[in-house]
Amino acid sequence: MTEHRTILHVDMDAFFVSVEMRRHPELVGQPVVVGGAGSRGVVAAANYEARRYGVFSAMSSSKARQLCPQAVFLSGDYAEYSKVSKQVHTIFGQYTPFIEPIALDEAFLDVTGSTNLFGDGTAIGWKIKEQIQNELELPCSVGVATSKFIAKLASKKAKPIPTSGGINAGHGVLLIVPGRELVFLHPLPVQSLWGVGPATLAKLDRLGVRLVGDLVALGEDTLIRAVGKAHGRHLFALANGIDDRSVETVRDLKSIGHEETFSHDITDRAAMRREIVRLTDAVSSRLRAHESAARTLTLKIRYSNFETITRSITPGSPLASAPAMVKALDSLLEKIDPTIGVRLIGVSVSGFVEPVEQLSLLNFGGDGSDQSVAEGRTTADLERDWSPASQAVDEIREKFGPDAISPASSITAVGRRELGQSPWGPGEEKPGDALP
Repeated sequence: MTEHRTILHVDMDAFFVSVEMRRHPELVGQPVVVGGAGSRGVVAAANYEARRYGVFSAMSSSKARQLCPQAVFLSGDYAEYSKVSKQVHTIFGQYTPFIEPIALDEAFLDVTGSTNLFGDGTAIGWKIKEQIQNELELPCSVGVATSKFIAKLASKKAKPIPTSGGINAGHGVLLIVPGRELVFLHPLPVQSLWGVGPATLAKLDRLGVRLVGDLVALGEDTLIRAVGKAHGRHLFALANGIDDRSVETVRDLKSIGHEETFSHDITDRAAMRREIVRLTDAVSSRLRAHESAARTLTLKIRYSNFETITRSITPGSPLASAPAMVKALDSLLEKIDPTIGVRLIGVSVSGFVEPVEQLSLLNFGGDGSDQSVAEGRTTADLERDWSPASQAVDEIREKFGPDAISPASSITAVGRRELGQSPWGPGEEKPGDALP
């Protein structure tokens, strides 16, 4: 008898909203949205009552209000969602050590070696679903299959279904029987395949490809001519249910970043730099927590007309301190014209390496004057000189909390602005919200 892997994809249902509903049971049955409530906000999550009106994640909050005026908007609590996510993953760990987190609200589990203890994949799926519901009061859906790709599609099919007449419960746990993968896969829309974005979809549409089965009928050679060799082979393999990837218990961190949308456009470079200092402080803190330094820094800007640009720089040596990163980003900032209005700024780092050992302590050189510190210093100089101070900042935050110490520029005429207080865009604008 052929041995098959047993892979689960567990996906929490409307996770952010479900966590909020535990704290606000009075909202049960009402359409609820987590996200930025202001005109520039974005929907982070919507419960199924809101989805009945066409409200979905990543939609602008203004559009969501048009579709569902009665929706209740909650600003969200990312720290709480992270805490609950850890509790969910603790439950996963009771069934298998082979867990691949994808996001706060979903993960792949390889339970092939757990079936003798807990039953087959479907039985394990139901045990996990019921335990999360009983212990955490949260719903989830589970797909069971022989591969990650099929398991993820199955969990989506298992979810509740919002309709004009109400909400259908869905399967809860859905097994795709080994050997029946193509029967399940081929009737699905072709955009169900990983890698079919808007551009690829448009090309396939011109070829008459609507369903996954249509893509298989098209043939690999024709597909390669349409979308390229590597992409074509990838899509053709998935369309035939071929996915040999294993569940990765350790995922390499690719990048760390923070970005924020503002209630009012920023139109001068000095105000932009204050925000970059604030964002960079948070990014560098997370980077050091991973005991890493970054080779590449990226600045993201979105203008008032929604044009978005990204600019990257690779300094001569890897960086982990905020002042050195800010100096590196200054060269990018100088080339950006903010006069048309900037609505979003993001800072991210990538290309991780182990930090270079620092051999000096607060050796600012020169005559020690403020000018010698501020001018004529390379990013490597600042990285070396600020390394002990950065370590001290990390220790203070670890002992007294993340808000115990911050850059002075995070305190403005309207008070201290907390990073990430509106990760999905600002809330309702109020007098005095404008940046100084």
